[in-house]
Amino acid sequence: MKRYLSITEAAERAGLSRNTVKAYVKVPGRFPKPDAKIGRVQGWLPQTIDSWMKQRSK
Repeated sequence: MKRYLSITEAAERAGLSRNTVKAYVKVPGRFPKPDAKIGRVQGWLPQTIDSWMKQRSK
């Protein structure tokens, strides 16, 4: 079973504040699109955040 990260967990994994991630999500291309969305709740796979962080550091 896949485990999705909440916005708070994604922020912690990326080393960002929750408010920063919420702002990034509003700007297309600034933060990865969620891998799952149920209603208003978004979820990211850990590898999605890890991949984004690697690309960001280049």
